[in-house]
Order: sequence, then C-alpha cells, then structure tokens
Amino acid sequence: MTRWGAVSTLRGTTRDILGFAAYHLDLGADALYLFLDEENPQAFEALSSHPRIQVWTCDAAHWSWRKRQRPDKHQVRQTANASFMYRRTDLDWLAHIDIDEFLWPARPIADLLAAVPPDTPLARVRPVEAIDGDADLYKAFIPIGPDRDSIVQALYPTYGAFVLGGFLSHVQGKLFLRTGMTHVSFRIHNVFQDGEMLRHRYQLPETELCHRHAPDWDHWLRHYRFRLKQGSYQPGMAPNVPREIGGLNMHELLSWIEADQGETGLREFYDELSAVDPQVRARLEDHGMILHRPLDLKKKLAKHFPGSC
Repeated sequence: MTRWGAVSTLRGTTRDILGFAAYHLDLGADALYLFLDEENPQAFEALSSHPRIQVWTCDAAHWSWRKRQRPDKHQVRQTANASFMYRRTDLDWLAHIDIDEFLWPARPIADLLAAVPPDTPLARVRPVEAIDGDADLYKAFIPIGPDRDSIVQALYPTYGAFVLGGFLSHVQGKLFLRTGMTHVSFRIHNVFQDGEMLRHRYQLPETELCHRHAPDWDHWLRHYRFRLKQGSYQPGMAPNVPREIGGLNMHELLSWIEADQGETGLREFYDELSAVDPQVRARLEDHGMILHRPLDLKKKLAKHFPGSC
C-alpha cells in the first residue's frame, strides 16, 4: 500500500495543534512529523503518546542538536524542518502543510497517490478558502484560464482586480512530494532539487486544501500586523496582477487601504473578500462557488486525543 504523511511546523493553542493532528490521523496518515515552534508541554505530551506521531519542540537545544542556528524567519524554520524530515522518512509521499490547512480528499489519499504516474515526483493540492461566519463553508478555487480575471472581478467588484483568484491568501496550494529523491529541499509552495525548482504541474485529483486563513474578522485582524511585517503580506512579494496594469502586492494594497481609510477600509476589504457582504455571498452562490466542507474537528479531537483539552 502507498504510505503517506505530513510534516508541519506548528504554533497555536493546544486545541488547534491537536485538532490539526487528529484531523489528519483520521484521514489515514501513516505518520505525522510535527515541530512545535514554541514550547507547549500539554500538546507535546499528547502528541508524543500517539504511535503515528513524531514530535519535537524546537527550542535552543533542538536547533543545537541540528547543528544550526535557529532561523529568524518562520518560513525558513518551516521549510528547514520539512526538508530535514523528508531525508529521514520511510513513507512513500510527504506533504508539507500548515496548522490552518486541512486536506479534503473525495476518496482515500493513499489510493489517489498510488495512481500518480510513476515519473511524476510531486502532486499539487489547490486550496479552497474559509468563508467568514460558518466553519463548514469555503470559497472554491478558480482555475487558471482566460475567464478567471473576469470572474473574480464580477464576484468582487471593488478589490477583485487587485487580489489573485479572489483569495486573501495563497492560490498555489501545497505539495505532496514523492520520497527517495536526493538533494531535495522544500519551500512553502514549491520544491527544489539541486538548486532548481521542480516544475511538474500534476494536480492531485479529487483533493482540496481547506485553508482557514481568515475564519472571522477578529482572527484576521489579530494576525494582520504580523502578516504585514513578516508573513504572507510582507513587503517584497510579487504583485497579485502585473504591474503594467496597475497591480500591487498584498503589502502595498493593504497599506494603501489602511493609510487612506483606516480600519474601516480594512474591514470593507475583508468583508468583500470573505463573503461577509451579502451581495458577494449571493454572487458566489449563483456561481456554485460555496463549498460545504465540514471538518468535524471537535469530534476527531475527542476520538484521537480524548481528555487532552
């Protein structure tokens, strides 16, 4: 049988960490490799007791054992941990995903990966993005094509022209990587081998990545400053659409909105892109782009880590 698992560098509440683990255990992951980016004794104890989980607390002693300095940027820590584990796993496939990302396959992931052509080293999973106000609802991914821009601008008339695919976060998705290759290193959305990016475009069928980047306004605002400074909205990112047609990256767009309209403007931006605006919600429904994806995290948490939190 095809054996698969996931690696992740985690920072969050005990409930969030264990919920992520429980969900993917329930999907049938043969192994989870979890790196706690900050100390969490309660989560560590629960995770370390599970036979399909290996867990590390990435404190000073851990990085010293790895014979390297702790990277300043969390993205570098994430990719360093994923690459480290790739070289040590005995699985057939390894996915690199985050604490707010949940794989959603239509049938067992092992079966889907077993059907990947043998000359294909990686398989991409495209995201769907959480809609505000309902933990089970997501906006569908709009595939790349000649009509994508017009669809996005029709759905989101104010900011759709500035935001790639109509998503607050990434549209690239995440990767499953076939194991056994040499000189391989993960990036957040890509994989490099011998310093060259692997460009295979295979997309894992019947599978989505439920991304809970902004499940509600308070969550989004609470993470906004960090993302603007050094996260997914940081300076220097590529523009969402070409600059020759007025494109801005998310840092430039959000900084402009905030400077011009303050938090009120940010809230209007968020309401449109997260479908809080009832007109946006209606347009998404008309296009068949609201997806029901119940993760049932509470149930799976109780099943795999009873009494832990």
